[in-house]
Parts: sequence; C-alpha cells; structure tokens
Amino acid sequence: MYKKKIISLIIILSMLIVTLFTGCIEEINEPINNQKNYTEIAIDFMNNLSEKNYQETYTYFNQDLKNSLTLSQLKETWEYIINIYGDFQEIKETINSTESNYSIIFINATFSEKYLLIFKIVFDDNNKIGGFWVNDFISIADYNPPSYVNPQNFTEEEIFIGTDWKLPATLTIPTGEGTFPAVVLVHGSGPNDRDETIGPNKPFKDLAWGLASRGIIVLRYEKRTKQYPEEMSKLTNLTVMEEVIYDALSAINVLKEKQYVNSNKIYVIGHSLGGMLSPRIASLDDEISGIIILAGPTRGLEDLIINQTIYIANIDGEIDENESIQIDYIEGQVQKIKQLNISENELVLGVYKSYWEDLNQYNPIEAANNLSINILILQGERDYQVTIDDFNIWLNSIGSKENVELILYPSLNHLFIAGIGNSIPDEYLVEGHVEKKVIEDISNWIKTIN
Repeated sequence: MYKKKIISLIIILSMLIVTLFTGCIEEINEPINNQKNYTEIAIDFMNNLSEKNYQETYTYFNQDLKNSLTLSQLKETWEYIINIYGDFQEIKETINSTESNYSIIFINATFSEKYLLIFKIVFDDNNKIGGFWVNDFISIADYNPPSYVNPQNFTEEEIFIGTDWKLPATLTIPTGEGTFPAVVLVHGSGPNDRDETIGPNKPFKDLAWGLASRGIIVLRYEKRTKQYPEEMSKLTNLTVMEEVIYDALSAINVLKEKQYVNSNKIYVIGHSLGGMLSPRIASLDDEISGIIILAGPTRGLEDLIINQTIYIANIDGEIDENESIQIDYIEGQVQKIKQLNISENELVLGVYKSYWEDLNQYNPIEAANNLSINILILQGERDYQVTIDDFNIWLNSIGSKENVELILYPSLNHLFIAGIGNSIPDEYLVEGHVEKKVIEDISNWIKTIN
C-alpha cells in the first residue's frame, strides 16, 4: 500500500515541477455543451470523486487520460490524497481559464486536516477531461509558535524590498534600545513565500521569531517566482541572479539603511539553493559580515533531483516499472543539463538553457574558499534532499579553515525539523518546528564571532 502512495506522490510532484514557472493564464467565457458548462462538469466530477464513485468519475476522462491513468491508479491517488490531507470537505471556489487554447477549471477544495488543495482540470474539445492533477496545496492551519519563541521580545514591520520587482517583506525587530545584528533569509528552490511554507511548516518564520527572541533582526521576503510567476515564466534568459541573488542583495541594502541595524554585523542565512548561493551573494557585497549555510548543496541541482527521485521511488525497497520510466526520463534531462545540449527555447526540468548554463559555471566550494568572512555550515543528517555527502564535501574542502565552522544534527531533516528513521516526503506535511538547538547555535555564533 505504501508503494502505491509513493507512486501517487511522484506523479503529483512531477506536475508541480513542470509548473514551477507557470505560463500565462487568462480568464475566458465558458463554452456550454448541450447540458452543462465546464464548471458544472468539473464540480460533478469532483463530487463523484469525493464520494468515491470511482467508476462514474472515470467516465469523465477522455481516452488519452484513461491510457495514462488507470481506474485503479485514480482510486490509489485519491486514497493517498485523503490519507494525507484528510476527508474532503467542500469546494470553496472555481476559476475558469485557458492555457494554449485548452479550457481549464481550477477547483479550490478544503480537507479536514486543514488544507486547501487546488485541482487543475483540463478539458478537450469534446468536454471530456484530458488532464487532472493537484496544482498546489496550501495549509490553512494556524501557526503555533515553538516554545523557544517569546513574542514579547520583538515586533514586526511589513515593508517592500527591490524597485523594478517589488517584493513584500517582513522585518522582525527585537525590542529594546540600541543596534542589533541582522540577517537576511534566502530561500531554497521553487516559488517560496517569505516563511518558506511547506504544508503546515514555516521554517523561515521559526527562524525569524526564534532569532528575534534572542536579539537578532531578521528580514524575510516573498521570492520573486512566488510574487511574479507569470512575468518570471517569460524570461527565457533567466538565471539564479534574477531568481535569487539580486533580491538578496536588495534585502541587504534595506538592512544597511535601518538605524537600529548594526551595520558591522549583517549576515546571510541561505537554505538549500539559497545556501549554495550564499558564497556567491557574499562575493558581491563586501559589507556582509558572514554567511550561514543551511543544507547547502555542493553538487549540481540536476544531481540532487535525480538522487531525490531514486530515493523516493526506493523508499519501500523496490523500484517498479513506472518508477523506472520516470527515473530514465529524469536521467535523460540530467544529461542534457550536463552537456548543455539544450535548444534556446527548450525547457529542461522547468527552466531554460541560460539557467543551467549559469549554474554549470558556479562552484560553491571555490566561492566559499575565496571568502575571508566567517562561515557557518549546518546540516541535518536525515536530509535526503541535500545529503550528508554534501556536508562531507564542505567539511573535507574548507572545514580546516579558521573562518569556517560546521555542525551536523543527527535527527534533523531538510527543514531542520527532528524526526526518527529515514526521512520521507510525508513528514513535511506533519507540523513541526526548526529545532531549538539550531536557533541557539546560529544565535550564539552571530553574537560571539568578531
């Protein structure tokens, strides 16, 4: 049974990767067939699915979709969804749109474990469903601060960073007089919000509130791909400069202008992709006092993607035929990236050639080795996305330098949340918090280094 759930998860995550930079969506007037319009058909479809009328639900599919998704796979996928997100509750909203001349209905539905799932339903010219998947999932649970947070120790101010690409941001400011050290939080891959929300977890909010409770200013902001998905999708020359680095530098400049910031103690905390790019960010601003790398890759992102795909497929100890097909496809994409065998208008793993060309020229180890500022590298040993292999490469490459400190946490996953046993994707959907020891180690390091 667990094997079936993992297959379903891979299908869903694959769709999410494709929509990393979503194409333009336009509102349209619904065409109406002889009986019902697209919205009514989509609602009927979802109601049948929620009532587990699988045979009836399956009749809504066209033959192409039936060829790629069997009745049993539809049943397995829905059972996986309700096992993770809880029982279907109600449809909150429907949105009509079109993409590449296909009629689309988005259905926003709530589930009992306090999630809002956005289903994407694509119709063909015969009013049959030719595409159906989870386009996004959003936790609607209230944020419960961890015990190490003291809300009386800080206030928050809503601001914007940037000029041409203005991004909503939050400054978390300790109470009291004088100046404080400050950090900018830099996201991992994907269109992250300022809290780096995944499921009910908000690791950047944990960091912000935890560090501010200990006298450190924190600036976090909406990632550009989150705030401007349509505009970013049109950038065929996109690199990590536009995705990450320019906005991180803008955030640092905002901190420099604040009178309550100790300008001699401004730091960058980068998570995952943000951690990998932190040395590059620091090389572009000589007023940065230090960088803190949380689960920062040392290897190419394409290598991480194929390793993660194999890891998830093999959680139950077996890789079946469908999973092998997916792995072969990802491996083919990885080879394209390594050889830069990519045409100018070709999307490979969701982005254009310019993105991979830029990253292929960047070596985070070399960039970090060229820095004289202090570097703190933190890693969870249970992390399957950026693994202990990356940590050991950091350790063996620059770990002996006087300005570098490394800490490994045996029980923590990629979000620096504690767990037991091998980390699996499902645990990201269980509420947790960044471990207190991580907050304390970062705080102590910032306050004690010169």
